[in-house]
Amino acid sequence: MNKITRSEDTATPHEQLARYLDADLVQVNALIRARMSSEHAPRIPEITAHLIEAGGKRIRPMLLCAASHLCQYQGEYHHHLAATVEFIHTATLLHDDVVDESHQRRGRSTANLLWDNKSSVLVGDYLFARAFQLMVECGSLRVLDILSNAAATIAEGEVLQLSTAQNPDTTEEQYLRVIRGKTAALFSAATEAGAVLAQAPESHVRALHTYGDALGISFQIVDDWLDYGGAGSGIGKNIGDDFRERKLTLPVIRAIAKADASERAFWDRVIRAGDQRDGDFEQAQAIIATHGTMEETRQEALGWSNTARDALADLPEHPLREMLDALADYVVMRLH
Repeated sequence: MNKITRSEDTATPHEQLARYLDADLVQVNALIRARMSSEHAPRIPEITAHLIEAGGKRIRPMLLCAASHLCQYQGEYHHHLAATVEFIHTATLLHDDVVDESHQRRGRSTANLLWDNKSSVLVGDYLFARAFQLMVECGSLRVLDILSNAAATIAEGEVLQLSTAQNPDTTEEQYLRVIRGKTAALFSAATEAGAVLAQAPESHVRALHTYGDALGISFQIVDDWLDYGGAGSGIGKNIGDDFRERKLTLPVIRAIAKADASERAFWDRVIRAGDQRDGDFEQAQAIIATHGTMEETRQEALGWSNTARDALADLPEHPLREMLDALADYVVMRLH
């Protein structure tokens, strides 16, 4: 691990974490490259490399390594588990792009567009299999339980999202389940598995699970807030994508709950029926503004960020604890 220097004071928390864990990430990346190979099916490493090497931030592997070091782990199997969570994440992205019929991911054409849907699904399956091979090698049934449960939660969340998509009657409880599957499940599995691998006290295991869960939820709520124009322009994100895809996110769910008859008819038309016309997104923004649900969503994200930071309070003092605290704060900086 590398020490933080003064020259890094202006780096983002994510960058500071990456620099501190640089030696670990070198080992994790080497393991990823080795395990994504296939002697008999060269298309597998071609597709996997296209996505894995496209500039992802490796936040999930970093969370796992950070949790293991924070809990004083001395072995090498955290590299295996870090590669595991990255493989699970990559597999879900390959499958998501097929389900969503996406054409772009991380600024590049998606694998399903460059190759085909069948290849994307099958390579995603291959990465899930590799992930299970890696997690078994650490020899901990409890870690296997944590990560396999996370994989199931992710799949369950995807199916739930399909069943709630384009349905204005979607509840906040359903929305929370979707974003737990979409983002938080693998964040919390990474932090919890790192603590369990280090044989940390149960209070520390629970704290790190809570941290990862709350961090992931906060991150996704901020993303959903930004999609309806939060923080104005210049945020590096196209606004309105969720509206055009008829996704039910927190600003909309709460606006529908407060809607009068005419507003309800509008949401039924643009979300349920998919009859979207010029100016509808701006009208959606106006309705949301009328009911104050952008500010409510902002406060919800801040609340989950605070939950993540509070969870770290009882963990031992460590530079990584400070970085994880800063990361939770950084996630909601986009709200300002």
